[in-house]
Amino acid sequence: MPTRRHVIALAAVSAVVPGLIRSARASPWPDRTVHMVVPLAAGGPTDVNARVVAEPLSKIWGQQVVIDNKAGAGTNIGNAYVAHSDPDGYTLLFGTSSLASNGALYRSLDYSPFTDLSPVSLVARFPFFMFVPNSSPAKTVPEFVDYVKAQPGKLIIASPGTGSGPHLAELLFLQMAAIQMTHAPYRGAAPAFTDLIPGRVHCYFGSGELLTYSRSGQVRVLASTGAKRSPAAPDVPTIAESGVPGYVVDSWQGVFAPAKIPNEIVQKISRDLAKALAEPSLVEKLGRNA
Repeated sequence: MPTRRHVIALAAVSAVVPGLIRSARASPWPDRTVHMVVPLAAGGPTDVNARVVAEPLSKIWGQQVVIDNKAGAGTNIGNAYVAHSDPDGYTLLFGTSSLASNGALYRSLDYSPFTDLSPVSLVARFPFFMFVPNSSPAKTVPEFVDYVKAQPGKLIIASPGTGSGPHLAELLFLQMAAIQMTHAPYRGAAPAFTDLIPGRVHCYFGSGELLTYSRSGQVRVLASTGAKRSPAAPDVPTIAESGVPGYVVDSWQGVFAPAKIPNEIVQKISRDLAKALAEPSLVEKLGRNA
């Protein structure tokens, strides 16, 4: 039988515990490091843009935002990692347009882009650019088409992964231009471009961040995939105006979280991202990298 002392002790605990629970629930998010997963290799355009976004978020939140690169399987390794993470806001995904297509491209996925991930915020929309090595005889899109037609299936077109945005843009181009090339998937833009520069691969579709290589004379840019010329390179024609009428491809990057994440955390991340993206300097950096 409980003694009077036990009753008093239990009453004291009962009075204190609800307050402790309320205090724990009121703990502001984030109160520790946030991990942002990039499903592609370090050094590529997606990785660069993720780091551009992470920097102001670290300042706004007063907590470090760490970039974790989990490349492979056409972004599915990184996507699945986040999809299966705790929905507490401490693991986020810097996702790409491959999220919209992987379900149709892969026979089975161990996650659903639609039910296992929650969209938080769009970060950037952008076209791709068509790059060839300086050793290529092609200086225009029509010349490239003729070059490939002369040796169907023998030339290599690289991508940052099967099913990635650049890969799908390349497939559409090959189909509409009626040419054949061998696809070489890499684990990101950086390793693919490393082989493009010396001519081990013969074409690569990538984002505007890679224009630094053409401006420094390391590769040649032939065209962009957008409906109109990109402000990042107004002197570069579109593929549509270069002999493949009707060709248009744009891509995007955005932040996602595991499904069932509390709505108040989603709203906070979204608001703080909007605040960061309102800075002209950040928009300029994203424009250069996209």
